[in-house]
Amino acid sequence: MDRPTPVIRWYGARPLHLLALLASFALTGYAAQRLVAERPLAVAVWFVGAAVAHDLILLPLYSIADLSARSVLRRLPGPVPAVPWINYLRVPAALSGLLLLVWFPLILRLSEPYPGATGLSIDVYLDRWLVITGVLFGAAAVGLALRIRRARRAGRSASDDEAVREP
Repeated sequence: MDRPTPVIRWYGARPLHLLALLASFALTGYAAQRLVAERPLAVAVWFVGAAVAHDLILLPLYSIADLSARSVLRRLPGPVPAVPWINYLRVPAALSGLLLLVWFPLILRLSEPYPGATGLSIDVYLDRWLVITGVLFGAAAVGLALRIRRARRAGRSASDDEAVREP
């Protein structure tokens, strides 16, 4: 049995993970410093508003959606796959929701000054968001299918090994 290195014992993950985490903190700190230096009140208002909106609106909404998805899929007939499938639904839904949250004025065609300021049409954003959402869910479905297939093969090969061992 391999003994964990001192870094893994102390930190809990490999050194490359720690390095990536420190780099992301440095980048985040740099971006925050630049934003706060230019518009400190706007950043504070945005941060408080985002925290309140997340905790009071978004968290209950996606918790209810997650519980509903689990409840519906738990009641389907047939065996439930041994693969943890819920993240294959959560990740594309979260990414699609994040894109909608960031770009909703353009997706819902609510942004009046955008075409005048840039000369670009806002008619394509809804279609593009729907395509991206479809691709995200399609990729998640393919990933889940591959994971289920691999789990079934591993289970089948383990049962084949046991059948060979028995006299």
